[in-house]
Amino acid sequence: MGWRLQISHRTGFTYAGPVASSYNEARMSPCTDSHQNVLDSRVTVRPYVRTFTYRDYWDTLVTVFDVHAPHETLDVLADALVETSPAGEFGDGLSWSELTAPQVTERWPEVMLPTPRTALDEELTALAADLRGAHATPAAAASAVCDIVHEKIEYVPGSTGVQTDAVQVWRQRKGVCQDISHLSIGLLRALGLPARYVSGYLYPTEDAELRDAVTGQSHAWVEWFDGSWRAFDPTNGIPIGERHVMVGHGRDYADVPPLKGLYAGPANTGQTVAVTLTRVR
Repeated sequence: MGWRLQISHRTGFTYAGPVASSYNEARMSPCTDSHQNVLDSRVTVRPYVRTFTYRDYWDTLVTVFDVHAPHETLDVLADALVETSPAGEFGDGLSWSELTAPQVTERWPEVMLPTPRTALDEELTALAADLRGAHATPAAAASAVCDIVHEKIEYVPGSTGVQTDAVQVWRQRKGVCQDISHLSIGLLRALGLPARYVSGYLYPTEDAELRDAVTGQSHAWVEWFDGSWRAFDPTNGIPIGERHVMVGHGRDYADVPPLKGLYAGPANTGQTVAVTLTRVR
């Protein structure tokens, strides 16, 4: 049996003076899939405005809202209650020859191409070629990618920026979950596998006390397709299980930022982000 997690994700902004208007998109709401079931989900904005939702091209749930009244602060609170599942077993999946069939290459072309954050240099391209040659199946090679990235890249908060790419991370041997995922995706795509960036949340420890609210974090991991979509967390070196809650996926971070928008007014003087996770079952 999996877990039931209550998630509260708050993002707040303050400005140097009244903002005349702002236009925003929030990707902070979990989606139901084979790993999880969303029991409740809502996004609240202060100052109060009406919100609208749609699913974007990548099937991520997006909450959109405009604020046209003058405001010096903006708060966005996303609450959700989600049932998650334990980690599943990986099977053999497709063969190397089956991976090149049109059913794969023509169905998932956008997540087989490099992006600015996932593009590789000659050293990393050669590493991917070596891994492909050393493993009998795509599934085995993909697992080896995640193992190598987990082993070689140290998780160091604050060591990179939002624009850091896979090559920079590999050279400096440190980064955060976003960077580790981008590097993994670049190598997976170089193997010939469709690979996606996944945005979500991670409960920080395995021994969760019921009803004990803890400070959590936004998190990122990867999925690759070799007959079915398989998810893995290369930052922690573990398959996706009951501690993970998925929000959305795309080619890289740029497709699933938690919050983005435009505004007319004075400078942003501060941003706060707080994620609280509570295991309720």
